[in-house]
Amino acid sequence: MVSKLFSLSFLGLHVIPIEIEVDIQTKVAEFEIVGMAGIAVKESVKRIETAIQNSGFHFPGKRIIVNLAPAGVKKAGALFDLPIALGILNESADFQNLNEVAIVGELSLDGQARPIIGALPIARKAQKMGFKKIVCPEKNASEMGIVEGIDILPVSSLKHAVEVLIGGGVGSLYERETFLTPEVKTQMDMADVKGQNAAKRALEISVAGNHNALMIGPPGTGKTMLAKRIITILPPMTKEESLETTMIYSVAGMVDSKSPLIVSRPFRTPHHTASDVSIIGGGKFIRPGEVSLAHNGVLFMDEFQQFKSNVLQVLRQPLEDDKITISRAEGTVEFPANFMLVAALNPSRRSVDIDRWDVQEMKALMNKLSSPLLDRIDVQIQVPRIRYEEFQTKIPQESSASIRGRVIRARQIQMERLEPYQLYTNSQMSHRLIEKFCVLSKGGESLLRLAMEKFALSLRVYDKILKIGRTIADLEGRENIEDYHISEALQYRVLDRIANFMP
Repeated sequence: MVSKLFSLSFLGLHVIPIEIEVDIQTKVAEFEIVGMAGIAVKESVKRIETAIQNSGFHFPGKRIIVNLAPAGVKKAGALFDLPIALGILNESADFQNLNEVAIVGELSLDGQARPIIGALPIARKAQKMGFKKIVCPEKNASEMGIVEGIDILPVSSLKHAVEVLIGGGVGSLYERETFLTPEVKTQMDMADVKGQNAAKRALEISVAGNHNALMIGPPGTGKTMLAKRIITILPPMTKEESLETTMIYSVAGMVDSKSPLIVSRPFRTPHHTASDVSIIGGGKFIRPGEVSLAHNGVLFMDEFQQFKSNVLQVLRQPLEDDKITISRAEGTVEFPANFMLVAALNPSRRSVDIDRWDVQEMKALMNKLSSPLLDRIDVQIQVPRIRYEEFQTKIPQESSASIRGRVIRARQIQMERLEPYQLYTNSQMSHRLIEKFCVLSKGGESLLRLAMEKFALSLRVYDKILKIGRTIADLEGRENIEDYHISEALQYRVLDRIANFMP
């Protein structure tokens, strides 16, 4: 007798439907799993047998062959424990409508259902494939419940799963909750930062157009303090952005079962000792790295110059393509990585003034960061030491709420303009779109030509300046880019001006 059940597996965020065939024959006792099963799947043989017996069921002393189809796809993980055990028990049980049910779950030796990672993308795939129900461990129910259009049947154990399937799931449905709650309020506010008005303005422009930013200045000037408050001026997440981000955290095994849906934009701060794998993802069992965990949010890299050169260079692909591709023997995995990079560095060990950088130190720094990487950072912000008078001022500083209002309006203008091209912010514009939408006034064109010739700027920097100018104009609600927009945009390319005159 052959029992057929359905489960799902995943590689990265790509979910693969798996058909589980269980054949039980009256021959010499044997239990084998075939179909490109990984080590964790093959180890489940003893785990499943023991779980069945400890749950009070009879384990057939017969020849049991389990096939995981399609056979050409490698299967990993322990999420097939529950469906395989149920397939074996189906010989004597009377499960109803198994072709309408997807089943996932790991089993302990005493038959308890343990949670799996990747529950949200699995539930979304099951719903899209037309499954009416999905059986899952209880601790995964809230995460899977985010997906509408499919009934969630949470089970605590193998015995519970048998009861649910025999009864057709009657009375066992998970009652969904409303997850899209307001963002968690934070005590941080841009008003906490005294002075640094120029840096605040530059960060407002960066956030409005989703431009990558680099803050340059000596220690203690407020670079980290400013970076942590960027989250407070970003627009709220859309429902689709929340789902995208939560799926990444689900695959990484980082979802909170009590509040599974991520409604606040991520803010990731890897240490400068981090490896390239931890930054871009990968490993033996491919997991997303920091660039993907920061998707739809901010990746803050403090002490930027202290990161290893190979780590800095792997940033180039996600900064250019908004995604990261990881190739392994098992296949190629693609994770989304549309984040705003915010970096901070101290330009010199000896000097506190940007105009007094040591030439040799500056040369070594520029060589390590490399021109291709710096070209992908739109806004370069000078964060100097503030004067005593600025620190002691009693004048109220502008709040994050006020800045955020302008950012949201500018983002709305960009979305309306770029929607036909399936883009959302100015930072995503190609050279062709820049030529179409970045229309310069006569004064702006004259000023930009002068800057290009004087500082020998590259075409990529030319595009960056125009995109920044476009964002500044959008913050003002202006149709054309004026000369003062270009003048301000040029201020945020300080490293380009210095690099071209370094010996």
